[in-house]
Amino acid sequence: MTDRHARFVRDNTVTVAASLVPEITLHLASEVTPLWHATEAALEKEGLPPPYWAFAWPGGQTFARLLLDRPELVRGRTVLDFAAGCGIAAIAAVKSGAVRVTACDIDSFATAAIGLNAALNDVALDITDSDLLAAPPASWDLILAGDVCYERPMAERTLVWLNQAVAHGAEVLIADPGRAYLPKGGLLEIGRYDVPTSLDLENRKIMTTVIYRYTPTLC
Repeated sequence: MTDRHARFVRDNTVTVAASLVPEITLHLASEVTPLWHATEAALEKEGLPPPYWAFAWPGGQTFARLLLDRPELVRGRTVLDFAAGCGIAAIAAVKSGAVRVTACDIDSFATAAIGLNAALNDVALDITDSDLLAAPPASWDLILAGDVCYERPMAERTLVWLNQAVAHGAEVLIADPGRAYLPKGGLLEIGRYDVPTSLDLENRKIMTTVIYRYTPTLC
């Protein structure tokens, strides 16, 4: 996390709790911040990537809710929050007793936001902006993949990597609110939540989001 990235996060967000997880406070964009209203073209002109990290997306919120309600899922385990965004799932994993948590996002603004959000919630975790998909998976006990099936190239590349992780003994959970490229098989539902959302971000005010245990050998 650089001072420039952290300053940008602070200057363009407000400190609020996510709708489904009031226990966790985050730096998020809202209707009162310029970042909420910024267009993709305006961000591109400034050389900024889309600010996915500035919103608590349904996948991350459902993971956080699940882990806070069922801490036995992570207690004593090593956890990876893949494509972590604002880091809400990683923060919940720490709060629920995971022995070590890594939050990964290739966007440097996201990793800055994760660091600030971790500090807000008084938790310690590892943060990386490495492209983990470029190498074989490390030996995490549990991998959380929230809302990663929204674009075909991202989904296909991620699922190949997650298949490798499962083959090497990791448990993989996928949280998905109905994205187009969710795999058709190998999914065992373990939780379901209705997440309040904004029509500025999604096409519905409530996104029903399902958490699956991913077992590609069942496909």
